[in-house]
Amino acid sequence: MPTPAVVTDGLTKRFGDFTAVDSVDLVVPSGGVLAVLGPNGAGKTTMVRMLATLTDPTSGTAQVCGFDVASQGEEVRRRISLTGQFAALEDNLTCRENLVLMARLRGYGGPAANRIADALVERLDIGEFRDKLVKAVSGGQRRRTDLAASLVTQPELLVLDEPTTGLDPRSRQGVWSTIKELVAEGVTLLLTTQYLEEADALADRIVLIDHGRTVASGTPSELKARIGDQRVDVVANDLVGLDQLVAALEPAFALTVSRDRRTLSIPAPDDTADLAAVASAVRRSGIAVDELALRRPTLDDAFLALTGVAPTEELVS
Repeated sequence: MPTPAVVTDGLTKRFGDFTAVDSVDLVVPSGGVLAVLGPNGAGKTTMVRMLATLTDPTSGTAQVCGFDVASQGEEVRRRISLTGQFAALEDNLTCRENLVLMARLRGYGGPAANRIADALVERLDIGEFRDKLVKAVSGGQRRRTDLAASLVTQPELLVLDEPTTGLDPRSRQGVWSTIKELVAEGVTLLLTTQYLEEADALADRIVLIDHGRTVASGTPSELKARIGDQRVDVVANDLVGLDQLVAALEPAFALTVSRDRRTLSIPAPDDTADLAAVASAVRRSGIAVDELALRRPTLDDAFLALTGVAPTEELVS
């Protein structure tokens, strides 16, 4: 069996009386993608910083690529690359010059560093702004350059802390494609993200963290399955219509009502038959609706059910 990329046992970090990471046990197999999700302040970034040897654990242990983060930090750093939440670039160099500099710092000579920089410019679609100073480019462009800098040498473990924050949809898709290519080449990926669809699209497994503790883990499909079967959602035109729908449908169906979303939900284990039955009942009621659709559980649903916190635009810890 290959050595796991990451193993933690009771990993804990305290800041005074505050426990940011509380006895986390984690195994990340080599060659896959693990996404770490959690509400604001859950401890995701603190955990990443410990795995990257940027801060020491208070207690517990962690091994990365078979080496202890506390006693063998140099060996860990040789095998990983980290892209943090904030770009680690030199503002007064161009984007390409930053890549050349990073390659030189990694020990490459001038010609090799230039070849590596040019390859990364193409791979991360940096060409249109390669010769602009970093301080003059957009946040999304800085993010792409920062990710490119982390790939100057191909790591055994790539740690990405919010890698696509601030990117437009096209750039995000480009980063996703690069990530999938790296995984296909054998790189292990540990990802924290504020985008649930990103975890759904990329991760083999997901760990949900809340208040520093692991509350659930599994594949995206397993986490969705834990919150129940698919459902039929009926979205009313307004709250008056919602109340009328509840009165009309409640005798025949088990309803869950969300007034905030003007929606009532009905379990639908037999998808086609249940959808048809609900649609027929709505037609008979004569009440106009905005939408009637069969929904399968989403990662957003699982996140809410398992942490008690609704996913938001800002899930960064």
